[in-house]
Amino acid sequence: MSDIANLSAEELFELAKKKQAEEIEQKREAAKAEIDALRQKRRDLVAQHKKDLAKIDSELSSLTGRKASKGGSRASRGSNISNIVLEILGSGGQMSTKDLQAALDDRGVPAPNLAQTLAYLKKKGSISSPARSVYQAA
Repeated sequence: MSDIANLSAEELFELAKKKQAEEIEQKREAAKAEIDALRQKRRDLVAQHKKDLAKIDSELSSLTGRKASKGGSRASRGSNISNIVLEILGSGGQMSTKDLQAALDDRGVPAPNLAQTLAYLKKKGSISSPARSVYQAA
């Protein structure tokens, strides 16, 4: 303690700045260690989740006789809507969006994103639009 009493104000200030920098570095190191631990925990959970999903998929496929799809049902559902729209337009000539929605409803196909599906098929060149809200197979 007698050492501190003999230090000048500038020396005390420098000592305090060094101590503050040390404390900040210790906090950074502690946070980094915690982040690394959490990232490892996340990787472990994701790996376990994938194993559990694979087990469930294999059980489902053994019960249904169908292979489980990778990436969920969204992609296959979207392509089915596109295929059904192409089938309807191929057999019906020109159809308005309302008529197309009614045809999908008659088939029991939910199509809440029909506008996006039609835009995708039009951009892809599978269908054309001779008038506003009227579509036909290309």
